[in-house]
Amino acid sequence: MDKITICHLYPDLLNLYGDRGNIASMVKRLEWRDISVEVKEISVGMNFVPNDYDIVFIGGGQDFEQEILLPDLLGGKKKAIKEAIELNKTFLAICGGYQLLGSYYKTWEGHQMDFINAIDVYTIGQKERMIGNFMFSTPIDDEHYVVTGFENHSGRTYLGSGVKPFGKIIKGFGNNGEDGTAGARYKNVFCSYSHGPLLPKNPMVCDYILKTALDEKFGEYILSPLDNEIEDNARNQMIKRLS
Repeated sequence: MDKITICHLYPDLLNLYGDRGNIASMVKRLEWRDISVEVKEISVGMNFVPNDYDIVFIGGGQDFEQEILLPDLLGGKKKAIKEAIELNKTFLAICGGYQLLGSYYKTWEGHQMDFINAIDVYTIGQKERMIGNFMFSTPIDDEHYVVTGFENHSGRTYLGSGVKPFGKIIKGFGNNGEDGTAGARYKNVFCSYSHGPLLPKNPMVCDYILKTALDEKFGEYILSPLDNEIEDNARNQMIKRLS
């Protein structure tokens, strides 16, 4: 039986708005296809070994939690995470986890926290928060798939060299409320401000992320279809509500 190993980084510190549900969604959609899956939780003081994992998930957290884990992140994990990304490991990073992969976060008061610079993005904080349900389109299998989610962030994130947006904003703010971009893509890294959580109500996004990991590990991988009627009904209701 094929097997995928998922690393959940800092699960005790980064888990806003049910972000852990992204792990549950990946696990179930693998198990329903008879693909074995193991989830390992790695937090402060624990070693992160890139070759031990196929998928790495980092959830969202507030500034307080980010500052708690930052010394650990900038220690041995910084080099290991950057190595994993360059090895084409699949990452899903949400909100605070997204910011941590970038170069820095500067608060509106001018305090700067330097992060790991694994992808070329940076974040500038503002007093006014960007809050609400939102949606964006992202290309999947030559189609533009509409993704729904919930955002709540004061940081404005800007993309740099070699980083593409995950999608284009249809409704809401996205990365910064200015350039119409939502999230980021670099190699097999997927970043988003979408809480909610993201994957249970956007099953095609979940499968797309899973397939990047399966392709990398086993070669071109064919995912058997699943019945997404319940998930799609929930997603379509939100699309109707926001349109």
